Amino acid sequence: MTDKSNDPVAIWQNMIGEMEKGFNTVANHAMASPEFSKVVNQVGGVAAGAQKQLGDLMEKYLVTMNLPSRAQMVSMAERLQSIEGQLNEIKALLHQVRSNSGGLEGGYPATPKPPRTKRPPSADGEQK
Repeated sequence: MTDKSNDPVAIWQNMIGEMEKGFNTVANHAMASPEFSKVVNQVGGVAAGAQKQLGDLMEKYLVTMNLPSRAQMVSMAERLQSIEGQLNEIKALLHQVRSNSGGLEGGYPATPKPPRTKRPPSADGEQK
């Protein structure tokens, strides 16, 4: 077997391990300081502000292009779901009314035919 002191892979692994230990030590010291927390909070605040500005800009752009915004699309979807729910309730009520009426075909009661006013012709073709 080869000697570990001459093995390039072992030397590489040892070097990487030592670098990780050093980086972890530096990172832990940096994250423990109040300055680091302050910087992270500032960066987060800047990112949130930029995102809000981009959202406002996008809203204005969509209005200019006469297109609905995300908020408007969400609102329309909610209204559509409400309408669909109401339609389902109406369908259920109609189905209940139909089943309670005895299951007539077409769902409507049969209208009586008006009485005949004209007599049918006789067998010889003459009307009586």
